[in-house]
Amino acid sequence: MATGYPDAANLQGVGAMTAGWSSDLPTFHAAKAGEIQGSLEDFVQGYSPEQARAWRQSIPLLQREAGELLEAREQARGYGAVLEYQLPLDGRRPDVVVLAEGAVVVLELKGKLAPSLADVDQAAGYARDLRAYHRECHERPVTAVVVPTGARGLTDERGGVFVVSPDRLDQLVAGLASRAGAIGPDLAAFLDHQAYCPLPTLVQAARELFHSGEVREIWRARASTEPAVQTIAEIAHEAARTSTRHLVLVTGVPGAGKTLVGMRAVHAHHLDDLSVPRKGAKPTVPGLYLTGNGPLSEVLQYELKRAGGGGATFVRHIKWYLDRYVPHEDRVPDEHLLVFDEAQRAFSEDMVADKHGQWPLALVASEPELFVRLCDRTPKWSVLIGLIGTGQEIHLGEEEGLSPWRDAVLKSVNDWVVHAPARLEEIFTGPTLQTRWHASLNLNTEIRFHGATRLHAFVEELLTQGDEQSALRVAEDVLSPLGQPTDGLRLYITRDLESGKDYLRERYGEAPEARFGLIASSRDKSLPDFEIHNDFMSTKNVNKGAWFAEGEEHIKSCRRLETVMTEFGCQGLELEMALLAWGTDLIREGGQWTDHKAKRYRHRGRTKPVDPFQIRLNAYCVLLTRGRDGTIIFVPPLEELDETWRFLLAAGFRELVAPG
Repeated sequence: MATGYPDAANLQGVGAMTAGWSSDLPTFHAAKAGEIQGSLEDFVQGYSPEQARAWRQSIPLLQREAGELLEAREQARGYGAVLEYQLPLDGRRPDVVVLAEGAVVVLELKGKLAPSLADVDQAAGYARDLRAYHRECHERPVTAVVVPTGARGLTDERGGVFVVSPDRLDQLVAGLASRAGAIGPDLAAFLDHQAYCPLPTLVQAARELFHSGEVREIWRARASTEPAVQTIAEIAHEAARTSTRHLVLVTGVPGAGKTLVGMRAVHAHHLDDLSVPRKGAKPTVPGLYLTGNGPLSEVLQYELKRAGGGGATFVRHIKWYLDRYVPHEDRVPDEHLLVFDEAQRAFSEDMVADKHGQWPLALVASEPELFVRLCDRTPKWSVLIGLIGTGQEIHLGEEEGLSPWRDAVLKSVNDWVVHAPARLEEIFTGPTLQTRWHASLNLNTEIRFHGATRLHAFVEELLTQGDEQSALRVAEDVLSPLGQPTDGLRLYITRDLESGKDYLRERYGEAPEARFGLIASSRDKSLPDFEIHNDFMSTKNVNKGAWFAEGEEHIKSCRRLETVMTEFGCQGLELEMALLAWGTDLIREGGQWTDHKAKRYRHRGRTKPVDPFQIRLNAYCVLLTRGRDGTIIFVPPLEELDETWRFLLAAGFRELVAPG
């Protein structure tokens, strides 16, 4: 494929792999429009007739503006022009990137008179991700621009995104370049396929670890999680060297990378030489990631089977592991290092008895006690890692917190060392308890949500304080972190379900790898009246692997916005954007949250009381933190939800207005 460079050989394997066209601005201006069009068509596989027509219309406009920019600004001769830039590891393609001195300008061309909200947010997302994940853009201004090609004489700004007509484009780029006032990135360096490294979703990270034993290095994510990974590696080596037992507790806010830390700890190669042989041979899997989250296990195994692996050995369900070893006392676990996901939600003795009814009663204990016993069986040494989130208890039997882990260690026949952040000191105290405090084991920076780092604080204010003004103050940081509106999450609200669906389809129509879906609380009674089937039988039959992993060509894909995932199905998983249908199971009445309209829980003879209201709050905490780009809340047009609607608007959600 031609790159458009007179001496293109020096960029073969760089621009040719990552863009449909790349050249300096004079070369782009002088090239024949048909040559550029042919280069784009060669690069973009399966382009549509509409796409080809859009290129034919836009290329002459861009060349005209390039000529005017070259006439007006001498420095423009050194500018770079990149068309259909393929974001590596991503799948999306910004229409045009202009490297203008110290400025990086991202152009999205739309064949209309005025852009939609989804158009503006799409361009903002490109700028945000280049700024966050592109090596050449970290320290440079990256500006998003939407160009409605049917407009004339238009210059506007919407939430940090410029909206300009084609005839004003040269003036805008010149102004941005002059304000940047620095040497721009080298075109070859910008196009290097290793320059852009986005934060992977959980499923993507699992796929990479499965294939290579490594996960891509993201500068911001690595800075936040690497200290915890290194601490765990040091503890594992100490345990193997001294033949000792260790409980490691990793705490963190939702989205801080706890799961990523756990997966890296299990699949890092540093364990390979530390295993003790069983019957003359070393175990092939020295570490194992265990989760009680059935949907997470199901989705990861589904995705890894699609990628050509079995999937089962990568992540196992806690129930499977306990059934394998607890009733069979002669079996010695293969793994020296176990990761217990969401350790604060470990089942109580009551729930273990309920879930493992086939066991003899003498074997029943809480999950923490059972896992400590199994680690005690492991030859020589063991490390048990508990990943601890906050406000995520949504199942019955998960309310006891961390004290059962302390009790389990104290009951052990072996001496255990507990490693944790100092914030857990009040729980893990006792005259015979060995403890070490590590600041690195507390992950307090959200990385799941790109540039926004305080979503958990916003949700906490929203649900627990119930004060819209305090929530609104935090929302400003979520919507516009560090003063960059384009970096913030999109938090929208609507009473028209179709408007929310239309926005998502338009926003991600050119991003086939993006996942967006309809989610709702499991305890609501009103949503089926709006064709949102959140009842048990409807959601039970949803294929969760296909829902999260497949594109919209698959009948069961989340992108179709037809089937619903509840808090039980989406906890621990993520979407680019979630369409959350707010139910009557948690509503505002008289300035307070109440769950009096929610479906009731059956206690089934439990000895410990259930707090259904707290579980409702936790469920909505899960639902409100699924979208990496943001959340759209659909509030059904019911009178009993009017106060909820007003509260969410006042707290920072922005009304999504239907076009026209």
